Amino acid sequence: MRSLRHLPAALILAALAATGVKATEALGDAEAGKRLFQQCKGCHEVGQGARDRIGPHLNGLFGRQAAVHEGYAYSESMQRAGVDGLIWTAETLNAYIENPRALVSKTRMSFRGMKDPQDRANLLAYLRVYSDNPADIPEAEPTARATDHDLDPAILALEGDPEYGEYLATECLTCHQADGSAEGIPSITRWPVDDFVIAMHAYKRKLRPHPVMQMMAGRLNDEEIAALAAYFKDLD
Repeated sequence: MRSLRHLPAALILAALAATGVKATEALGDAEAGKRLFQQCKGCHEVGQGARDRIGPHLNGLFGRQAAVHEGYAYSESMQRAGVDGLIWTAETLNAYIENPRALVSKTRMSFRGMKDPQDRANLLAYLRVYSDNPADIPEAEPTARATDHDLDPAILALEGDPEYGEYLATECLTCHQADGSAEGIPSITRWPVDDFVIAMHAYKRKLRPHPVMQMMAGRLNDEEIAALAAYFKDLD
């Protein structure tokens, strides 16, 4: 399913429907969004062979840090927004499409904004087709509004070994506090196991944007994540 991004939108939507996944549940109606994209085509392209025009092409937009697409000359305000940590999620894109200058002051995007919430949801659903892993809808941030997840139940059913988790946790505790205090870095102690596992796999799949956590989680297999969850669950 991960190769779907290379197919035309209609085929992707058909494939999603065939698997019982409704691409419109998390955002809007992608077919309606395709029609709304006509308003954007003067500046942007999306889909196979898309190129930068007045604005950058919009493939792979969801989950991407603002102003990092190579080869496009972003405005200083957009570059500053990217440095400040702006990530294009359903929430931030919705705000930007509603009123670009309200989110990024002095942006070069001259679009007046799309005021209808359903139109914005439909447009986002269409753009989402050309982002990473379209088969993951519905899913966790940064690409969905819901807090649901599609993690394999077999992964959630793994029973981790807390002693092995303690061994693995050494690297985690160089940043996170063992006593559960949060001094600028969120606590990860006493989390429910499912929440911990879902969060770590979201980092592995780059659904959560923190690059260090993506790297750390990417090194761990399913059993190791389960072991860490079992260890931190009861850590006082």
